[in-house]
Amino acid sequence: MDDLISTITSAGLLEGRLGAIRATAAGDPTDAPAVSYTEVSRQVKAEGLLARRPGFYGLVVAALLVASAAVITGMVLLGESWFQLLLAAVLGLILTQFAFLAHEAAHRQILATGPANDRLGRFLGTFVIGMSYAWWLNKHNRHHANPNQVGKDPDIAVDTISFLEEDAARATGVLAWITRRQGYLFFPLLTFEGVNLHVTSFKLLFGRDEVKHRKTEIVLIAARFVLYFAALLWLLPPGMAAAFLGVQLAVFGVYMGASFAPNHKGMPIVPADARLDFFSKQVRTSRNIRGGWWATAMFGGLNYQVEHHLFPSMPRPHLSRARLIVRRHCLATGVPYTEATLPESYAIVIAYLNRVGLQARDPFVCPVVTQYRRA
Repeated sequence: MDDLISTITSAGLLEGRLGAIRATAAGDPTDAPAVSYTEVSRQVKAEGLLARRPGFYGLVVAALLVASAAVITGMVLLGESWFQLLLAAVLGLILTQFAFLAHEAAHRQILATGPANDRLGRFLGTFVIGMSYAWWLNKHNRHHANPNQVGKDPDIAVDTISFLEEDAARATGVLAWITRRQGYLFFPLLTFEGVNLHVTSFKLLFGRDEVKHRKTEIVLIAARFVLYFAALLWLLPPGMAAAFLGVQLAVFGVYMGASFAPNHKGMPIVPADARLDFFSKQVRTSRNIRGGWWATAMFGGLNYQVEHHLFPSMPRPHLSRARLIVRRHCLATGVPYTEATLPESYAIVIAYLNRVGLQARDPFVCPVVTQYRRA
C-alpha cells in the first residue's frame, strides 16, 4: 500500500491525471455559485428514472435467498470442518448484500409506498442483518442532509478513526498512536466494524432515547440471534462456532466499510456554518466509482454515489442513466464531477486519513524533548 500511495503522489495522480478529483478536492465548495437542481430533476423525471423496478429487486432477493440456502446446505454437509470458515466468509458477503437492500428500502427505492419500504427495510435490517433499522435510518438521513459538513454529518464524527484534523489533534494515548497511522490501519480496523455496528445499535435500542418501533426491533433482533447461535452450536463445536461468527462479522465489517468509505472520504469538508445549494453540496462532496455493471453489483449501486445523493429514491438499475444527465448538467454549470477507479479511491482515502492522522500527538514522544528539538 505504501508503494501505491507513493506512486500516486510521485506520478501526480491526485493533481494530474485525475483532474476532476484534483479540482474538487482542492476547491472550497463554499466559494461556488448556487446551481439550480430543477433542470436536472426535470430531465430525470421525464425519462422515468424514478419509476420502481420490482422485477429487478425480486431477482436480487431470489439470488440472495438461493445463495443463503447454498451456504446453509454446505454447513450441514461439511459438519465439523474448519472449511466452514470459508462459508462464514461467504455469509458475510451475503449479509452485506442484504444490507444494501435494506439501505435501498430505507430510501423508498424498492416498493411503491413508504410504509411498505419501511417494513421491508426493518425486516432486512433487524431480523436478517441483526442491526437496529431505526438507529441506522436516523444516522443515514442526517448524513444525506449534510454530507461531509462539520457537526452535522455523523459519518465524519470521530469513532476510533478521525476524519477531521481537530479530532485527530485531540487523540491521546493508544488512540493517538492509532490515529497517526489510521490510513494504513483502516482496512484492518474494519474487521471490527461488524461488531461495532451491532453493539452501537444495541445501545440505542436498550438506551433511554426515543426509538420508533423499539419493541418490534428488539423482538426481531432477539429472534435472529437466538436462531443464528442455536444453528451454529447445533452444527459446530463451540470453538469452531465462535470462529465462524468471528469470520462472518469480520468480512461483513470490511465489506460494509469498503463499500461506504470511497464515496465521501477525501472529498471537501464543508464548514459547520456554510450554506450551499442542494445540487452543489451533494455533487461536490461525493465521489463515484468507475466500473459499470460489476461495480453496481458489488456495491449495491453505491458506486453511483453522486446520483444516489441527488435522487435518493431512484432504483439501482436507473442510476447509470441518471449519471449521463448529471454529468452534462455539471459540465454546463461548471460543478466538478468526481469519479475514480476503485484502487484510486482507496488510495485517496488512505492518503487522506494518514494526512489527517498526522495531527495526533505521538504518545511515545516526550513533549519536552519535542519542544527542545524544535528550538
